[in-house]
Amino acid sequence: MKTTYIRLSIATALLLGIYSCKKGEVSATELDAYATADSAAVVTSDSISSVATMKVKDKQFIKTADVNMEVKDVYEATISIEKSVQELGGFVTQSNLQSNIVSEDTYNTSNEDAVLVKKYQTENRMQLRVPTEKLGELLTLINDKKLFLNSRSINAEDVTANIKYSALEAQRNKKTTDNIAQMKVNKDKVAMGDDNMKEGNSQQFQSMNMTDQLKYSTIDIFIKEPKLRTAEIAVINTKNIDDKYKFAFVYSAKSAFVEGYYLIQKIIVGLITVWPLILIGTVIVYFLRKRKPSKKESTTEI
Repeated sequence: MKTTYIRLSIATALLLGIYSCKKGEVSATELDAYATADSAAVVTSDSISSVATMKVKDKQFIKTADVNMEVKDVYEATISIEKSVQELGGFVTQSNLQSNIVSEDTYNTSNEDAVLVKKYQTENRMQLRVPTEKLGELLTLINDKKLFLNSRSINAEDVTANIKYSALEAQRNKKTTDNIAQMKVNKDKVAMGDDNMKEGNSQQFQSMNMTDQLKYSTIDIFIKEPKLRTAEIAVINTKNIDDKYKFAFVYSAKSAFVEGYYLIQKIIVGLITVWPLILIGTVIVYFLRKRKPSKKESTTEI
């Protein structure tokens, strides 16, 4: 229900042109051009559903499509599709091409050289906008790029009834504006006028969005390659370099000698730091040795 109300509000501004036709605004005349579309069916390719090119008198459709397929080369298909979109007067809003790495191994071919072998699968997610009358033609061009079609959905949403019903909402909005204008100036009138203006601005924004969706159809595309691809990249044999410099005897011996020299210095400095303890220990040992001969002499005299 909320979505329906939004669409009704959008169509309201489109039908009656509540606001003056400034730059970027949508008038009722522009919407009428959609409402009076030809009822004649457009001849389409057998590979494309008639939904993509369907036109019915006094009916308006917002058309979207979703395609999931496998192609021979994702990069080439991407470039071709983007070029076709531009030629048809559309544009690309998203293109996310990436390679998913499955495995990565390095093989040494000599003491200096090696080959990095990557196995990967490339895919791309795209979103395109194309003039609605060109939707069928673009889908035909996309279909020619496929190796295998996983899925394809085409949707034509009929918004005619909502647009017609929204005319009543437009009348209500206009009447509310007139009633507010007749009120005495007070804080309630200011608040109501402000709320009514906000609603009008919102409708104007939504009307521009609705017109854009009617003019341009949205196509979401997912393409990928059916099999893994490999890439061979020349690199340096790092294992040989690691073995070459893994242990240097002369350098290690020199470093050990220097470290030993620094260790002696640290020991000497440590001894100097504890000199009071060494002095006290020396005095104690001296007195202990001096007392021992005295005891022996006294025993001999007895």
